[in-house]
Amino acid sequence: MKYYYDPQNRLPYKKRLRNRCIAIAIFVAACALIGSCIFKSGEQATQPTGFVVNGNDPTATSKEWITDTLRVDSSIIDSLKEAHRAIKVKDPLTESAAKSLFGEAKASTEAATKESERNENLENTQATVTAAVTPENPPEVEIVDSVHIKNQKDVFLAEKIDNMLRRFKPMHSAILVVEPNSNEIIAWGETKNYKVQNAPDYISRNTFPAASLAKTVTIAAAMESNRYSLNSPIPDRGAHHTLYKNQLRVPENYAGPTIELQDAYAKSANPPLGIIGLNVGAKRLRDAAKMLGYNTNFPGGLPGRSNYAPPDSGYGLAEVSCGFIQSTTLSPLLAAAQVRSILAKKPLEIPWAKDLEGIAPKQRIALDVGKFSENTYYGLRAAMLRSVTNGTARKHLSTKNMARKNFNALNIGGKTGSLDGNDPNGRYEWFMGFAQSKEDPKKAIIVVIMQVHDLQGYRSQPACQVAAMIMNYWAHQTLWPKK
Repeated sequence: MKYYYDPQNRLPYKKRLRNRCIAIAIFVAACALIGSCIFKSGEQATQPTGFVVNGNDPTATSKEWITDTLRVDSSIIDSLKEAHRAIKVKDPLTESAAKSLFGEAKASTEAATKESERNENLENTQATVTAAVTPENPPEVEIVDSVHIKNQKDVFLAEKIDNMLRRFKPMHSAILVVEPNSNEIIAWGETKNYKVQNAPDYISRNTFPAASLAKTVTIAAAMESNRYSLNSPIPDRGAHHTLYKNQLRVPENYAGPTIELQDAYAKSANPPLGIIGLNVGAKRLRDAAKMLGYNTNFPGGLPGRSNYAPPDSGYGLAEVSCGFIQSTTLSPLLAAAQVRSILAKKPLEIPWAKDLEGIAPKQRIALDVGKFSENTYYGLRAAMLRSVTNGTARKHLSTKNMARKNFNALNIGGKTGSLDGNDPNGRYEWFMGFAQSKEDPKKAIIVVIMQVHDLQGYRSQPACQVAAMIMNYWAHQTLWPKK
């Protein structure tokens, strides 16, 4: 067999060793050249203002600096050329290796030069963009006016609410906290167009759709009729958040899925509550609504008249029964009065405050609106508790947002609701509820939260989560006082 490379014609060992040394020297020189370019490029980038190199002005362009660098390093390139000419030996492998190394050194130098130019251009572009987008005037610092905080009954809770509103930034909101025994407003907070207000307005306004909070009227009327109890099975047809006519048509021998009345309220199921409304009728619904403060002109117009007008029959009656309509309105102040009436098992009474003139009554006023039976008050309270343990408020009114010690020490109930509205425009989100100590029921708090979110934009924290944080703070201060 004939070999392309004949070992008999190899160069002497000394010549081969010399050629290898020369090749290694060329490789080291090439590496030194590349390192020198990189080092000088970094030194030029980090050079302080006013520093002069080789007598040049510090504002010289990157191209001029590269030209100077190549002039300085030209001697190294010349020496590499001379070394290449000096090592022309008979061994073709050594010669080709030297040429390859010289070519790599030259290519590396050109690549380093181009990379330096690209980095310089990138830095100049970034500086230009930064100067264009950076505002000339810094943003204004929000000045917190604490006068409205200091004027409230519970200053610490009022400050907590104010901090939460500034942190979560709801578009429109109203937070109302009431002490149920005295029925006095102890803290409040509001935002309009994402700005915290120093004076309340939304608390007594009656333009907000009640949404699913109107379901309280429906189950009250159902229990007052003595035809329903908390465990009564209701036909459960279709999704809970919809209300179609075919969901309300129940066959005579219906054998489909059912849901208990208390779970229908807790999970805010529209079709079952619509079916209940159709069965109890419009008159019982109006009577129950009257006892909960709807369609009532209060003394001094505080709060405004909340509307509840179910038709006598048809699909519209089912809509009103489950709150699936904008014409049923509710004010936060009346919502707090409803919770207090259920918790205390007493006739309706509007919460009052000394320092909210034109927003709430200045003293307690008895209202002649009637009273539910003891069984109905018990059922309403149990249904609200069910909303927290098995319903729509379960996710946020939990140890996720409350200390376990506080959560276990309280009985927490409430009702959620959401619906689109127009005054102001947006998605309305409600929570009305209470937190009551298990050991001492006299220690309790009523919380009402109404938020309006932008339909196309940012949404703040859910109302239930805000309520949980308020209840948690109150429990820390009330149930475990510092010694």
